[in-house]
Amino acid sequence: MESRIARAAARAQRNRSDIQLVAVTKKFPAAVIREAFELGLRDFGENYVQEFEEKHAELSDCIGARYHFIGHLQSNKAKKAAEIFDVIHTVDSAKLARRLNAELDAAAEPAGAHSSKDVLIEVKLSDEPAKAGAAPGDIAALVEAIRGCPHLRLLGLMTMPPWSDDAETSRPYFARLRELAAQNGLGQSSLSMGMSHDLEVAIEEGATIVRVGTALFGPRRKAA
Repeated sequence: MESRIARAAARAQRNRSDIQLVAVTKKFPAAVIREAFELGLRDFGENYVQEFEEKHAELSDCIGARYHFIGHLQSNKAKKAAEIFDVIHTVDSAKLARRLNAELDAAAEPAGAHSSKDVLIEVKLSDEPAKAGAAPGDIAALVEAIRGCPHLRLLGLMTMPPWSDDAETSRPYFARLRELAAQNGLGQSSLSMGMSHDLEVAIEEGATIVRVGTALFGPRRKAA
């Protein structure tokens, strides 16, 4: 995996250090995360709040690990997500942003401390009904809403193109996300895009975060 990222960065004339690898561990037990941590990985992505909540307690001694929420986040799961994740990639409405901010504010009050959470705006660039995300035309208002939340720190944008065996079909979506970041004053911010099958194309189009599961851990276990 390291060689794939490094080669793609070299082709794009980018620094490898500018690209963060998030190891996607949904459907894998805490033991797999621990093993990956011991091998040097530090950033892990999960799709389901309840699933990761069960793993989280087992990983309390993995000091320095950062946990990224990359699935669709429902408002009623915002409190727990704010507690157990370091980065939330899928803020797609002002309502959700305000809910996260309120939960963080409530958690900070007893201690009198200020806490903040790194977030990205998920952008929907395809017409797939199953995909979530803010519409491109709503990004500016959502940027303003997040910046008005003192407990949220906006990192940038995230997207997930339609699945295809041909990585090149993802390129227009990645290029569009980069353009939208520039148009909304986020040109130097994070772009979370690219997975196991299309990470090279994503890096060529400016990805700063790639979310990789299968290429690291193999196929996910299916329920019995």
